[in-house]
Formats: sequence, structure tokens, C-alpha cells
Amino acid sequence: MKIKRQKQAKKTLSFYKYNFNFREPYQILIDGTFSQAALKNKIQIKEQMPKYLMGEVQLCTTNCALKELETLGKELYGAKIILQRYQVRKCQHFKNPVPASECLLSMLENTNPHHYFVATQDFKLTTSLKKMAGVPLLYIILNTIVLEKPSQSSLDQVQAVQLGELISPAQQQILCSMKEEQGIGQKDGERQGKKRKRKQHNPNPLSCLKKKKKNGPTQTLTKTEQGQKKTRSRHKKRVTQGKDRVSTSKVQKPPNQK
Repeated sequence: MKIKRQKQAKKTLSFYKYNFNFREPYQILIDGTFSQAALKNKIQIKEQMPKYLMGEVQLCTTNCALKELETLGKELYGAKIILQRYQVRKCQHFKNPVPASECLLSMLENTNPHHYFVATQDFKLTTSLKKMAGVPLLYIILNTIVLEKPSQSSLDQVQAVQLGELISPAQQQILCSMKEEQGIGQKDGERQGKKRKRKQHNPNPLSCLKKKKKNGPTQTLTKTEQGQKKTRSRHKKRVTQGKDRVSTSKVQKPPNQK
């Protein structure tokens, strides 16, 4: 029976992994009814839950579930001590506590975006959770923890996604992230978003180099002492070898012969 239960649990876990994007560590919301049943049946939740789900687990509860056990009296004192060992997640009813069933329903937000498992023995809560898609349920039967098969609403949603009528939650998250990046669906003032601060970079090493002087024709000037006139220096033209030098004097023309 143990092997059968683990096989069934593995099958349901793979269903929620591939269709609703559940990942480890699995977050499990526990109420007072589940902790009381575990205390009666001598089940150690911290040890048995990861073995049954074959992965890492985060056990958590809400402030409303703890306040509910306080009001019920000394009979549920042991269940309260068990719940106090787990993480307390923030809910919307910090100032005005509500029953644990209402609080857990509000934590799921109709689509279960945080991928919570719900561990409870409350019949009314389980019936309302079965109407929601993508919510795994855990309860205790005959001294054992049982992961319930996917509800009909979850199966219907998966079938609708496969037929192309709906978008899966994983695809919906991708679309929302793409819209946020491009600023679609936001207000006009929020579309531009915050300006990114530019990081300080080192200056360009080429801009730090000294400018080179242009190599142009330079005139050599003779140094003159104070009181003397400046003299210009004339450059003589150089004639290449093999050619006759041409004198600067005028060439006399021969007389015209009669």
C-alpha cells in the first residue's frame, strides 16, 4: 500500500508541475485541524511530509489559524504548539483576525499565484478549494498523509488550455512580465518607467592623449639681438643631377643675320 500511495502521489505531483508550474520547495499551508489530526495519530509532519512528497518542503501557517486555536481553549493547546514551529505568512487580517478557512482562501487569491498546497481536515474548506483550479489538497486518513487527486476544475482547465480556449498560468505569467517590460497596460505616467542610472565609467584612454602638432613647413628664423633688424633667409633651389644649372642672368640673343 505504501508503494501504491507514493506512485499516486508522484503522478499527481507531475500533473501540478507540468500544468501549473509547481516547483520545490513545496509551500504547504497548514491549519489547526490538520495539526490536531497529526497529533492524535502520532504523525511527525516535519519528517514524513518531505518523504511522502519526495522533495523539499516549507511548512507554513497564518496568524488567523493561530488565533483560532487560542480561542478554542486548552484542548487544542498541543496543535497550537505544533503550528507555532512553522513559518507564519502575512495575511490581510492582522488587526482583525478571521476564521482559518476564510484566511486560507484569501491567501490563494482565486488563482493560487504562490503555488500553495493546503493541508486541512475541514470539509467545508476542501469543498470550496475543489472548485478552484491548481490547488493540491493534503489530509490525513488512517494514520497516513494523503495527497488528493486533481479536482475536476483543475482537469477542466488543463483540457481547455490544450484545446486552445484558455492560457495556462505559466504562459500568463510570461505575458505579464513581457507587458511590464514594454510598459503595456500601465498608466500614461507609468509607461516610461524609472530612468536607469548610468554607471560611472573610466574616461576613454584615447581622449587623454596629448594632441600631436601638425608637421608643416617651418620657416627658419635667425635669432637677432636687441636693436638689430631681422634678416630674411632665402632658400636656393636645388637642381637634380644630370641637368644644367640655369643662370639667373638674361641670355643675350644673337644679332639677326642678313
